[in-house]
Amino acid sequence: MRQRFLERAHMMKRRTRILAGACIAMLLAPRLMVEADNLTTDNTREQYEEYSGRFASITSRSDITEKGFEIVESQIFPFEPEVMPEEAEDSGTEPDTGAASDEETSSGIFLIPAFDRMYHRLALFLTDSDGNILYKTDQLETNSRVRGQMEQPEQEIASIAFQDLNGDMCTDIILITTSQYQDGDSLKKYKVGDVLFQTAPESGMYQFFRDYRISDKLNRFGMNKNAKSITAFVRDGYSTEFLYTAVTLKELKQHHFQMISEQCYTRTFGKLGKLQVVPGTYRIADYDVFMIYLVNEQGDIVSALQPMGDYDNLYALKGINCRDIDGDGLKDIVVLAKYSYEDENHKLAVASDYSIYYQRTGGFSADTEIKGKYQCSEEDTMQILVEKARAYWGWKTDND
Repeated sequence: MRQRFLERAHMMKRRTRILAGACIAMLLAPRLMVEADNLTTDNTREQYEEYSGRFASITSRSDITEKGFEIVESQIFPFEPEVMPEEAEDSGTEPDTGAASDEETSSGIFLIPAFDRMYHRLALFLTDSDGNILYKTDQLETNSRVRGQMEQPEQEIASIAFQDLNGDMCTDIILITTSQYQDGDSLKKYKVGDVLFQTAPESGMYQFFRDYRISDKLNRFGMNKNAKSITAFVRDGYSTEFLYTAVTLKELKQHHFQMISEQCYTRTFGKLGKLQVVPGTYRIADYDVFMIYLVNEQGDIVSALQPMGDYDNLYALKGINCRDIDGDGLKDIVVLAKYSYEDENHKLAVASDYSIYYQRTGGFSADTEIKGKYQCSEEDTMQILVEKARAYWGWKTDND
């Protein structure tokens, strides 16, 4: 009896120790997490102080490279601080890409972009003819892709343009960069747009400011793809925001959304009921932004589809087809179109592409699986595309 009692007491004592150890571990876990967070914060702070010291010490063009930055030689442009009246009347175009000439300009000022080699952060410098730094900044939208960290994704400059965007006769800077992100097994590019407004220079001191609200809308509503779209939004007041916020078809029409009537039709989508498929475009600058809306019988928008993706412009709509693609008995939507865009050599290019949207309980979900396996060609038709998509899901039918 006593032996059994001692064994039970020993077992209870052991359980108490385990429980106590678990409690201590639970109590220490938040502390360990806080210490890890503090370590990360301290590390970021040290990186920031080291970087800021290097950046602050740059006072001449020769310092840029010496302080760990790599100048983008092909994107150096002469900079005229003031806009001439005849230039202000012109709508303006993007400057040509490629190496800029070092010929003397009337102002003698050049805009020099450079990337920090360690953290991939972009900085802009204005220099005079003697190479002295007149202005510098790294407070750019493209440097906030990974918030809270110094290191940013590797990026490149897609476009630099100059315009008077707010009517004060001072030259403002339009900046577009390109970064990459991992999408499944492939890398995809995305653009980040930004605007630096110049304030009237005083005593030879140049200053610029950014409106964060403008940068947010540029990038959130897809107006960041080229300088013309940015100019149309900032200077001329055109905006694609309504394409993403409208709740009725009437609202779309009020904002000059142009329906593609020959591709509009009504279909029954299971529990979603009878919906009108409404493709159309909105023109901003020289580009047609393509969207598709599913509208119920009351005129309310049930779903909005964005098949254009990162392309600049709808070149031609080849077709929209509503069929069951994945074999679940519900109608899905297939879109085939040609789009135009600026290629890596800054030339106009045209490509055929497709999008598939699967009907789900609460709406539609864009395909990501088939797109990663099959790239369509110029010869592909809607029928070929549907057959290939159904084959991917392992079924086919000749009667639908």
